[in-house]
Amino acid sequence: MTTELNISGMTCGHCQSAVTKALKSVSGVQDVNVDLAGGTAQVQGQADPQALLAAVKDEGYGAQLRQ
Repeated sequence: MTTELNISGMTCGHCQSAVTKALKSVSGVQDVNVDLAGGTAQVQGQADPQALLAAVKDEGYGAQLRQ
């Protein structure tokens, strides 16, 4: 299963790494691909979407599920 997120507030490679690390820490995540330029993240696995959003927000970035 792939969950797509819109991420706001990322401005550099460090931001991208922080969001990637936060998403990978969520239970059920198998792989993460964060696109800095596009402001999006694709998460593979069976993670709870609300847990993904919370992990990103805990790092200080905005996150919404993509429709």
